[in-house]
Amino acid sequence: MDRVPALREPLEQPLKSVLGPATAKVMAEHLGLHTVGDLLHHYPRRYEERGQLTHLADLPMDEHVTVVAQVADARLHTFASSRAPRGKGQRLEVTITDGSGRLQLVFFGNGVHKPHKELLPGTRAMFAGKVSVFNRRLQLAHPAYELLRSDDADGAAESVESWAGALIPIYPATAKLESWKIGKAVQTVLPSAQEAVDPLPASLREGRGLVPLPEALLKIHRPHTKADIADARARLKWDEAFVLQVALARRRHADAQLPAVARKPAPDGLLAAFDARLPFTLTEGQQKVSREIFADLATEHPMHRLLQGEVGSGKTLVALRAMLAVVDAGGQAAMLAPTEVLAQQHHRSVVEMMGELAEGGMLGGAEHGTKVVLLTGSMGAAARRQALLDLATGEAGIVIGTHALIEDKVQFHDLGLVVVDEQHRFGVEQRDALRGKGKQPPHLLVMTATPIPRTVAMTVFGDLETSVLDQLPAGRSPIASHVVPAADKPHFLARAWERVREEVAGGHQAYVVCPRIGDDAEEAAGTKKAGKKDPAEGEDGKRPPLAVLEVAEQLARGPLKGLRVEVLHGRMQPDDKDAVMRRFAAGEADVLVATTVIEVGVNVPNATVMVVMDADRFGVSQLHQLRGRVGRGSAPGLCLLVTEMPEASAARQRLNAVAATLDGFELSRIDLEQRREGDVLGQAQSGARSSLRVLAVIEDEEVIAEARREAAAVVAADPDLEHLPGLRTALDALLDAEREQYLEKG
Repeated sequence: MDRVPALREPLEQPLKSVLGPATAKVMAEHLGLHTVGDLLHHYPRRYEERGQLTHLADLPMDEHVTVVAQVADARLHTFASSRAPRGKGQRLEVTITDGSGRLQLVFFGNGVHKPHKELLPGTRAMFAGKVSVFNRRLQLAHPAYELLRSDDADGAAESVESWAGALIPIYPATAKLESWKIGKAVQTVLPSAQEAVDPLPASLREGRGLVPLPEALLKIHRPHTKADIADARARLKWDEAFVLQVALARRRHADAQLPAVARKPAPDGLLAAFDARLPFTLTEGQQKVSREIFADLATEHPMHRLLQGEVGSGKTLVALRAMLAVVDAGGQAAMLAPTEVLAQQHHRSVVEMMGELAEGGMLGGAEHGTKVVLLTGSMGAAARRQALLDLATGEAGIVIGTHALIEDKVQFHDLGLVVVDEQHRFGVEQRDALRGKGKQPPHLLVMTATPIPRTVAMTVFGDLETSVLDQLPAGRSPIASHVVPAADKPHFLARAWERVREEVAGGHQAYVVCPRIGDDAEEAAGTKKAGKKDPAEGEDGKRPPLAVLEVAEQLARGPLKGLRVEVLHGRMQPDDKDAVMRRFAAGEADVLVATTVIEVGVNVPNATVMVVMDADRFGVSQLHQLRGRVGRGSAPGLCLLVTEMPEASAARQRLNAVAATLDGFELSRIDLEQRREGDVLGQAQSGARSSLRVLAVIEDEEVIAEARREAAAVVAADPDLEHLPGLRTALDALLDAEREQYLEKG
């Protein structure tokens, strides 16, 4: 028997049943909008006032724009054309103006007739198209347009103003669907806004003077005044911040209910023996963060802590002390690294720091010692078998490895702590799989060297408590950074290579970083498979990014001739990569030409200079991360950012910002302001259909902090939200069961 379909909530209705299949298909494919609710939450990007015009003077090149302007002039040209009927072609050139500038519109062939009749001088309209340049003038070719005219007395003429009130909303649009068509679709579904279930508890809404949700939706799509827009945005920001923070607060609450084994270090055990060996004292910051971690480890529910700190602030040492505390208390600790190179590097540095304490059970090992094992995918079968045995018996207190640690075969005797390095490279499932290997959920410490502004941490890592290391250890040297404008001042680049030679002559070493590996046959095959452009063409017809293999060869033959130049990149075999890193660390190579594989964790105190080629092709955080590879010893570091971008470009401003400050938190704010949240939150929002639309993570710091406080109070009082059905519905829309776990992790 056929089941009778359940009646849908008005906001859950599919758009195809309301707008028709053709429009719904474009909305789904190009804007990710599927239901009436999705469309109501597709807010205008900005508004045009009826009496005020956009600035044609500052239109962005190659972008799809919507402008409101007046026709100043329209001319029809006839020209000889072998392709046109009767040998004559037609071109309509229309000049529009907004008082700030002029813009040319061009229509050809059969497309000239309608605009020729409609776009008469004095006519006002909205135009949408892609900005291009012809004869050194900006133009829109074949733009879509919508006339703006006052309603006729009989109401027969349809106009944008009839649905836009005094302000015309400009929506995020695509070439397939102009802003005003989206506006008309919104107009069709707007009555459903009255049925929107309000997620905010009434007490919170009234206490903060926020308008009800149906009113906010009406005001954001059909504002009559700027105050309407402000009311609507203030309300909708709260929705986004609060629903997100409730999801995170529920995770924190659920985690706090889980049992865990409290791990307290023995007063005269392994940790005390390790501290006694340290040739220096911990910074105040390291001591404070260690106290926070030890307090968490001593409780009977799992620690969930994010440890973020500047490059070189000593995070690994803090994490190692936490691991030793857990081993002291009879448990095991696992450190998960994103790459084999980094896992090997961590293993080496941990064994070096611990000395004989890392030789537990071996001849000459210390009485309190434990075994520190490495587990990666490329290990030989015998070494791997031994490592697995040591973990299963508990012989090894500490294991450092890649995602190979997560495989089913890996069994722990008693896993007490998981340390994840560079967390954004790990998926939630992987981390949960590792957590599932403990008898009870292990404690979790996540380390990141990319400093994250406080608000982003609250939004993306909201289920983790945050510790920050912002002091550099004594003895770390400052790094001087300079932009090298290779196109404007080629002699600056020549001087950069001289500086490298000078550093090498002084007994130091250098990195040269390139965005690409090279060896195009293989790279092109990879990109073709992925459906990307051939790397040899470069983006947008620009020259391709510089490649490690080519640059290394040119340097060895040219400006760095006579120096020992080696290469390192991600396509090399793990053993080869490790051999190159070992030689470089041992001082057997002068210059390492590499991709960003050196970005994280590689520690060569003798390297003092880094030259980043095509620096404009890297993000701000990535450049900061790379720069942290030099100046790790007592000699000062130098970072040279080479670019061919012109001085006025946004890319150059980004590089100037990196050169101007060593404060990673400041740079992460700049990065966020320039890139907008979408990129930065990236995967963190991947499960969230309703990712941030009106909430700007940097600007709305207070809203996020207050929403977090309110959310924690709401969840503490009513963890299952039994008394807040509207909030439950909003959460379900934000996350379904599988999505919930993706929310806050990258």
